[in-house]
Formats: sequence, C-alpha cells, structure tokens
Amino acid sequence: MTNCTNAPPQAPSEPGVAGAGILLSFIITAGLALILSASVILAEIRGRPSAVRRKLLNGFSDSQIVQGIGVQSVALAKMGSLVPYHFFLVWMLSLLSMATHNATLLALVGDYRRDWVLRWLRQLLMFVNLALSSVSGVFVLQVVSRGMSFSTLPVACVWDNGGGGGGNALGKPPPGADGALSYVGTVAVLAGNLVIFGLATWYLHSRQQRWYKTVQVAGLLVMAAVAVGATVRVVLLSSAFGKPSVTLADEDEKSWSFGQLLSMLLLVLPLISAVEIYRGDVQMAPPPAEDADRLLDGGELQSRLGNRFQPNPFFGSKTNSFKK
Repeated sequence: MTNCTNAPPQAPSEPGVAGAGILLSFIITAGLALILSASVILAEIRGRPSAVRRKLLNGFSDSQIVQGIGVQSVALAKMGSLVPYHFFLVWMLSLLSMATHNATLLALVGDYRRDWVLRWLRQLLMFVNLALSSVSGVFVLQVVSRGMSFSTLPVACVWDNGGGGGGNALGKPPPGADGALSYVGTVAVLAGNLVIFGLATWYLHSRQQRWYKTVQVAGLLVMAAVAVGATVRVVLLSSAFGKPSVTLADEDEKSWSFGQLLSMLLLVLPLISAVEIYRGDVQMAPPPAEDADRLLDGGELQSRLGNRFQPNPFFGSKTNSFKK
C-alpha cells in the first residue's frame, strides 16, 4: 500500500532509471543518431550513400527505442515507489528516444518503405513508445497541477484524493507565471508528441511525397531541438550530473555498477555490425536509387519511392491510403 500521507525527508535513489550510465547511454545514442542521420541525408543528396553509416544508424535507433520502452515500462511498474523527480527524468528519456527513432525514420525511410515487415515493426515500436510516453506525460502533468514537483512522495500519490489532506506533503502548485508556464509547457509537449507521431506515420507509409528533402531537413532540425532540450533538462536536474530537485538518501545514481556499464557497452553492438559490413562479411541492401532529373515544377523534388514500396499483403492492394 502506497503511503501518501507522510512524506519522508529524503527520496530513495533509483540508479536503474536515473543512473549515470543509463542517462549517458541515452544522451550519447541520441547524439550519434542525429549526427549519422544528417550524414546519411547529406550523402544521399550528394549521391554517395554509405551502407556502413546506414547500418550504424539503424542499430543505434533500434537500441534506443527498445531501451526507451524498457525504462518507461519499469518506471510505470514502480510508480508506487518512484518519486516525481525520477518520473520526470524518465519522461525526458522518452523524448530522447522519440527524437532518435524519428531522425532515423527521416534518413532511412526508403529502407522501411520497401519492406513491409520492417515498416510495420517500426510503426508498432513508435506506437508503443508514444503510448508509454503519453501515460508518463499525464503523470507529469498531474504532478505539476498538484504541486508535487519537489515532493518525496511516490508519483502514484497524484491520484490519491485522501492524501491531499496533508498539504505539506503534496505541496502547492507553483504560483503565478511559473505554474502556468510549467503546465502549458507540459501540455505542449504532450500535444507535440501526438502531432509528430501522426506526421511520422504519414511519412512512413506515404509512397509519393512532395518536398521530400525539405521534409527530411526540417524534420531533422526539429528532432535535434527536442533532443538538445531534453538533454539539457536531464543534465541539469539529474543527481548524476547536476542538482536534483529533491534530497536523495544516497549517491548511488552517481556510482558505476554493472547495470550502468552494461548500458554503455550496448553502444558497441552497432559498431560490430558496421565492421562486418565494411569487411564484406554481411551484405546490406543499397539505398533506393534516385534519378538525376527529379527536379520538376520549378525545382520541386519528387520522390520515386513509390516504385519501391512493398504493400502489406494482409491489407492487400497497391493503393496508398496516405497518398491524398
């Protein structure tokens, strides 16, 4: 039974979701994925695609989205013990995961379109990540509205009406402009996640798109901004690198245990696959070819990816519901 009446003076540390290795793994993976995405897009514009970079990017993206789903699942399962401080950090990590896999989608969309299994697997992972992130975001929104941002009570107490009797335990919403800004900012991020998911779904399943490269570049800039914002918040608010908003019982989140090292070692796996491709031990399908004369209608870029779009056999036809 969760105690929502008496707030302890200190919050227990949670290195499993907010340890130095966990946070660094998310930050480094997001940074590498964004750099590789920009490199892949630029190389395709210049007509010099690289199979090694594409494989690296795909590996980092897969690792990040799986870790993002995992850490959010753990946080929701432990909401009876995690404090709002930890829950907010997990939500920021979910934004890093979202930025990583969307940047990868922008760069490698041709690979996903021509294989319906990869395309719908990517769609499923995107949906699961969005669902978990939305649930976490609702918790964060409730934390802000009930003034529990600096509370040491479990985050599950945001739904406890009886615990509201202990005003000191639950706290008070931030006054004036600070409270309004926190609330509006949280709502904006939640709405932005839904909009980005809708656009990413359309982009993934659309076979003919106008302004193809413009969409890639603009989307990559947006994902970079999201990743930078989330990283700054994580670095400033985490116990591992900055100053936490609550007093923790110990400094375990700064220590490097096996779990923290394992998160960092997972970054090596995509490198191994890239080396195998570079040596010729593993073959990777080349990116979709692009004709030189794709400048139509006064310079508008027209994608010919529709010729390489593999429809889902369970839904049947060659038609595209996202086309119009």
